[in-house]
Amino acid sequence: MRTNLIQAIAVGCWLAASPVAGADGNGGAFSLQQAIDFALENNPEIGIQQARIEQADAQLGEALAAFYPQIKASLSYQHSDNPSQAFAMIIAQRRVEFAKGDAYFSHPGGVDNYRPEVTARYALFRGGQDYYRKQAAELGIESSELEKTATRHHLINNVTAAYYGYLAAQDAHELSLRSMEAIESELNQSRIRYEAGTLLKSDVLSLEVQRAEAQDGQIQAANAIELAQAMLKTLLGMPAEQNLTLTTTAEQVLPSPPAEFPALLDQALSQHPGLKAAETRVGIAEQQLKMAQAAHLPRADAFVSYGSDSKDLAFSSNRDNVSTGVMVEVDVFSGFATQEKIKKAEHELTAAQEAARQARLHVEHQVKAAQLKLLEALNREQVTTVSVQAAEEALRLVNEQRQAGVVTVTRYIEAEVARDKAKTRDISARYDALRADAELKLATGFWN
Repeated sequence: MRTNLIQAIAVGCWLAASPVAGADGNGGAFSLQQAIDFALENNPEIGIQQARIEQADAQLGEALAAFYPQIKASLSYQHSDNPSQAFAMIIAQRRVEFAKGDAYFSHPGGVDNYRPEVTARYALFRGGQDYYRKQAAELGIESSELEKTATRHHLINNVTAAYYGYLAAQDAHELSLRSMEAIESELNQSRIRYEAGTLLKSDVLSLEVQRAEAQDGQIQAANAIELAQAMLKTLLGMPAEQNLTLTTTAEQVLPSPPAEFPALLDQALSQHPGLKAAETRVGIAEQQLKMAQAAHLPRADAFVSYGSDSKDLAFSSNRDNVSTGVMVEVDVFSGFATQEKIKKAEHELTAAQEAARQARLHVEHQVKAAQLKLLEALNREQVTTVSVQAAEEALRLVNEQRQAGVVTVTRYIEAEVARDKAKTRDISARYDALRADAELKLATGFWN
């Protein structure tokens, strides 16, 4: 009945809505496409996903930094009266005085040493770790972009569901108002007939009960409109006090019947962004595993340093010096840290693979459920259209009989209730079909 439809609309709109930050701009009439564009512009989830893309891009830049020389400048100060260290500093400062004798070498006294230095280091070989890190970072950007696309698709679907929920609530409310008007008119006429003694008291009471039920439905329908409007405002990022109206054609065009399940599934598996993101995360885990395994290989770095030692900060090219060389190292034993990192990477790869498999199963179920919902709604709409026509004709005939005094008011009430139920089912089926079509587009990754 109408009450069930109104409750379903309210619950559907609540589930479809997601928090959106307040948006600037003036309220106005929105078509469905304008509502979608507005939500895509103002929903913070889109901004969050864009920030994650930029974060992944920065991680790629960080990984690429390993392929460039690393240059550092430093200034160190040291004071020592240790003969070996002090004399080494004197030699580095090129101010040795051999004429001072043995006492000079044994007791050089406290020596200050300042050393400004520039050092450059370049990684010649790191077992491929830098390369695998770069590959993982590139896949990270791809994964973030796919996740942003998936977020957009979910937002579009939510806006579409809320939009049609709002229109369905409006249609249900208009139906309740028309029902109220018809019942009120019939009740007024029945009271006159009762006063004239041509109608039973029970018929008048039956109409009053029917009016009370219609009033209850009208109150719920009006509340469903307010709730649907509030949810749509939230979804669009509009403040609660801002006016919102929707533009729509007199009759929503029903979607076409869906394709066969294998074709829909192939489409989903080839372009569903959520599934593609899960598969990309498997690739990231594979690169991270290779990076962990590469820690067993040796590492080779080339370095060069240029500096000057002096007893004060005065720089002189007569005291500068250059050191250069190559260093090769390998971890002989790291307390099993490398092995544990490999195990961790292996488990992360397994988890990513299972997550991708779970995502595929979810997509398969989502596609099948959306296809069945759309088929059901379209079939229901065909049936309810015929039902409405039959109920309208039945009500017309009963009304004529009622005017002729052939049937009681109870029979008229029954015919009117049947007409209202038929229209309620038709509204529900029509908007269910539109929402199911949106869900099918979400499941197959069709949204642009």
